[in-house]
Amino acid sequence: MARFLLDISPVREIPDFRRLWMGSTLSMLGSQFTVIAISLEVFELTRSTFAVGMVGVFALVPLIVAGLYGGSIGDASDRRLAGLWTTVGLFAMTVALAAHAWLDVRSVGVLYGIVALHSFAQGLGQPVRGAIVPRLVPARQLPAANALFQLTMGSCLMVGPLLGAFTVAGLGFAWAYTLDALSFAVSLWAMYKLPPLPPEPGEGGATRAGFRSVVEGFRFLATRPNLRMTFLLDIAAMVFAMPRVLFPVLGASVLGGDQLTVGLLTASLAAGSVISGVFSGTFIRINHHGRACAAAVAGWAVCIMVFGAVVLLASRGLGADTAWPLVLSCATLVAAGVMDSVSMLFRTTILQAATPDSLRSRLQGIFIVVVAGGPRLGDAVLGAGGQLLGPGWAALAGAAVCLVLVLVLVRAFPGFLRYDARDPQP
Repeated sequence: MARFLLDISPVREIPDFRRLWMGSTLSMLGSQFTVIAISLEVFELTRSTFAVGMVGVFALVPLIVAGLYGGSIGDASDRRLAGLWTTVGLFAMTVALAAHAWLDVRSVGVLYGIVALHSFAQGLGQPVRGAIVPRLVPARQLPAANALFQLTMGSCLMVGPLLGAFTVAGLGFAWAYTLDALSFAVSLWAMYKLPPLPPEPGEGGATRAGFRSVVEGFRFLATRPNLRMTFLLDIAAMVFAMPRVLFPVLGASVLGGDQLTVGLLTASLAAGSVISGVFSGTFIRINHHGRACAAAVAGWAVCIMVFGAVVLLASRGLGADTAWPLVLSCATLVAAGVMDSVSMLFRTTILQAATPDSLRSRLQGIFIVVVAGGPRLGDAVLGAGGQLLGPGWAALAGAAVCLVLVLVLVRAFPGFLRYDARDPQP
């Protein structure tokens, strides 16, 4: 039974990774306090859902811009120092949020400004962190290390907003932001304790950070089919088959619920990530990462198609007087969350293992752009589809498009199915 469960050997055997994982886990949990607190505070100040939605805009644009530039910084400098300084920046912005709350500065503009700066620092730091892990962990343990990160991410997404909401309700906004700031202490300590990680010479090596360095990263990606496939599969899944934008209308009408129903649907996706992390020993020993990744994205599409079919039947009155439509919807989303987490694990591992170290931060930066931007574009696509077709048909049709795209991509790039972790080729 133990071989099917989470492999904790990277935490047990590699002290630098253990500290980095602990720091990341606490800071991820603390960040969820801030995410929920900002949304609640903006709504309290404005009573406008549009104003709350603008928080995402002020966060997304700096994240994308800084993600690309942060990748070039990570490949041109000592990653320990780059990671340390970006973590200091994140800590400073979280302290600024706490200070504005303690000083009772009731200004949406100030909040938007701090959110943008916080997101910029996050964009600079994430590519560096992603490129640090392969320098600390042997290639054979990368799947286990990524499974550990995904388990904690899913867990934080499940419990973090709830704990954050309780903190705001019981102690106020200032304490929610303060707890997030305190959570960065371990992350700062973990970065400080890392050994020097200077740039390694190699293909696409960058002598300095900048636009030319970023272009070199895109040029490298354009000529490496296996790496390119990981991005294309993620885009297919997130743009056409990410149904989260449909949850509010489903909770309010189709599934006969309320805001709690929306929370259950959202939590179901995160629960799937937690389940896949707990039982990650089942698949981290797979060597054919390309096949596993393609199969997981196809599985995600099938799960969302079933979800759409359940919603479609519920919208036509089938089971309207029972809890079964909601139960089945949550069950399919849990299964989808498992597939998404498995796909993410193999995509991340392929990106880390098959990319030369001299380009890892830049490819991680591009990865952040796709991960951050894809779901936002998906919100627009499925939001429009839900308005035109209804939520059930939108989810069903979008997932069908995703499945067709997976089949087309696999046929166009058959070498991806032969990708083997024992001989990672970009």
